[in-house]
Amino acid sequence: MTWNILSDTIQIQEIIEASKLKPQLFFKHSTRCSISTMALSRFEKSGILSNELVVCWYLDLIAYRQISAEIEKLTQVIHQSPQAILVNSGQVIYTASHGMIDSAEIQNLV
Repeated sequence: MTWNILSDTIQIQEIIEASKLKPQLFFKHSTRCSISTMALSRFEKSGILSNELVVCWYLDLIAYRQISAEIEKLTQVIHQSPQAILVNSGQVIYTASHGMIDSAEIQNLV
């Protein structure tokens, strides 16, 4: 399985609504940050992208900064990078940034 790509603010509300059927994960990544690249690599190697119980959404913060602002507005989670935000049944149930992003914990929640 591969990432679903976030490229339009319209998708965010749709993703939050879809979380009522299956948990949805936003992963915010700065392509200019080595810490973000390390977190992304560790996340991808965890196997979470193969977990059929969660839908993973990738956001390139450099290309789509306005989408991050909209996620912050709709989830009330202050922007950080890298950052993982797990939404289930329309509610944020997990958020972490930098080295605290824990794919095992996310998988336990779904």
